[in-house]
Amino acid sequence: MRVALVHDYLVHLGGGERVLLEIARAFPGAPIFTSIFEPAAFGDALRGFDVRPSWMQRIPGAGRNFRALLPLYPKAFESIDLRGFDLVVSSTTSFAKGVRVAGATLHVCYMNTPTRFLWRPDEYAGDVVPLLARPLYAAALPALRRWDLEAAARPHRIIANSRNVAERIRAVYGRDSDVLHCPAAVDGLVPGSDVEDYYLVAARLLPYKRVALAIEACNTLRSRLVIMGSGPDEARLRALAGPTISFAGHVSEEVRRRLFARARAAIVPGIEDFGLVPIEAAAAGRPTVAFAAGGALETVVEGETGLFFREPTASALASSLQSLSSHTFDPEKLVAHARLFSPERFRSALTALIDRYWTEFHKT
Repeated sequence: MRVALVHDYLVHLGGGERVLLEIARAFPGAPIFTSIFEPAAFGDALRGFDVRPSWMQRIPGAGRNFRALLPLYPKAFESIDLRGFDLVVSSTTSFAKGVRVAGATLHVCYMNTPTRFLWRPDEYAGDVVPLLARPLYAAALPALRRWDLEAAARPHRIIANSRNVAERIRAVYGRDSDVLHCPAAVDGLVPGSDVEDYYLVAARLLPYKRVALAIEACNTLRSRLVIMGSGPDEARLRALAGPTISFAGHVSEEVRRRLFARARAAIVPGIEDFGLVPIEAAAAGRPTVAFAAGGALETVVEGETGLFFREPTASALASSLQSLSSHTFDPEKLVAHARLFSPERFRSALTALIDRYWTEFHKT
């Protein structure tokens, strides 16, 4: 069976890209088609993989300005030639689902979310699209939405990364999906003996991640907070940060593991589609304080692997952080919880689902 993988763009190593890596490990040797590829952003992570970017790669500065190129992506993905492949697996938060395949080719889409900047622009696109590109974005939005609805009808089967996302897929695209939780990159994450006096946020710095809530809560409590990650919202967040807040930026895997293992707790202040951070924290034996909505409801067991705060305010988060001291979290239970989301389980469940789809596809 000839297999091809498709991903939106490869310009940074985030949660969606880590999922793609596990999909690629389930189908060794399969080429990865994408719009734009920035090898330097991945270090050794994609070494040895056959990555094939589209014609957008030839646009000067495409990797740095990938958000400004939104109107170009539909044509880029429709131009990808997937003839000769028996199975196409797309991994997407936006455009990759829109590839076209031949009639005898099975297309399975692993969807992390319906396209956020099209269907939830109030919480994403307005603060992320570059200022000079916003008039173009506004003008392109109706056509992009029409294309996105058409593209979502193209995969033969859709797999959602959580029950939360499955509900969004049904609401936006009118399609049912199977649920397969994201794999968590927990290799090397082990409980440590030296817990330090800081909280940890690990996130791409985008407005919808609501990192500002964590900063404001820790400012109020005068607690140390380490923010791991970078993104367009960084300048605003730095302006909000008091003296107990530090920005670690992009870190090595070794530093990432150490920061998780030594934190008092991880904080997830936004509404995540799924959210890998609570699983990574659990693998390191540390609890998570998360907003009680979205994917966190599927990855945090209240009182066992973490706590929730139920109002999207800094004061509610601060209150939950203060209550951590009255709870005891068993590292063994935390690690056992993380193993439920292991990459091995993900790959096994993914190939089982695709085997079923393959059988059903060839019966019709």
